[in-house]
Parts: sequence; structure tokens; C-alpha cells
Amino acid sequence: MNEPWQAIFEEMHPDHFSRPHIRAIAPGEVYEDMVLDLRTLADLPPVPVPEGVSFREVSGALPGLAEAVRSVDPGWVPLYQPDSRVLCGFLGGKIASFCMVEDMGRHAGLRIGGPGCVGTVPDFRRKGIGLEMVRQATLKLKDEGYDLSWIYYTGVAPWYAKLGYRTVLRWDRDGFRDL
Repeated sequence: MNEPWQAIFEEMHPDHFSRPHIRAIAPGEVYEDMVLDLRTLADLPPVPVPEGVSFREVSGALPGLAEAVRSVDPGWVPLYQPDSRVLCGFLGGKIASFCMVEDMGRHAGLRIGGPGCVGTVPDFRRKGIGLEMVRQATLKLKDEGYDLSWIYYTGVAPWYAKLGYRTVLRWDRDGFRDL
């Protein structure tokens, strides 16, 4: 049953299905929302990454960040504001991966946050860097007392599932779909 998840989604994203960018999604494209319960999370083992990779929290004003984001999705560039909370993976002095660490508020009595606009620069893909970054963002949220980590609007659910996230909602431009 999707009902409690739908209610939380609708509270977090009022009028979601009437937004122009959602209405512009191609017919037949389906996206998923995923959740990881941080209250019961015991451990998330590290993802192997190449030697020399480091991760740190930065602001959205980090030099080179806009170019890295643009290489993954140009539409995300305006979302990375100077005051955005961002976690980046670095390799060889370059930004290899990035994600926003978002506070989505309190809904249904739960403190919800999550990694958002997650990307890995094309030259650094398939090395585990992005997945390890999401793991670290998830653990930051847990350490900060969040109840749930929520992945909003993804088309790569199997990738997040490697960390234990599970799909709670499926939707397209017209509304919710059965799981």
C-alpha cells in the first residue's frame, strides 16, 4: 500500500503533478521515490573507490562545481545555490561527484532529508565514487538525527538499492503508479 508514502510525498511536493517540468515528462517515463529508514540503520559498509578519492562537504559556490554539474545535467546548475549544502567526491584535485544534502522538513512526525541532484562527472563514472558519496551523505543524515533518507525523482532505483534504499512510490507525469 502506497498511501502513507503518497501523503508524505504530497505534503513535501504540493501540486507536484501540475508543475510544468513534471507535465513535460515524456509519456511512459516512470520515476521512483525511495526511502531508507535511518532509525533502524545499523551499518552501511564502505563502497570501494580508487586510491586518492576524498569526500568533503562544500558550499554550492565551490569553484568548478557548476561545470561539474553541467557535465551531468545542465538543468541542475540553477539548483546549486551558493548556500546549498553539497557533498563532493574529489580525485586528482578534480570534482568527481556531487550531491546536495537536503533537509526536506518534518512530515508525518518524521524528520526527512536526503541526497539530491546526485551526479558523477562522466570521466569518473563506474568507479564507485558516486555511490560512496551517497553512502556518506546518508550517514551524515543519520548522525544528524534524521529519521528517513528520501530519494526524490530518480530513474536509477537499482543503483540506490545497492545501499538499501527501497522504492516506496512510482509515478509518471499523470500520477502515481502501482509498485
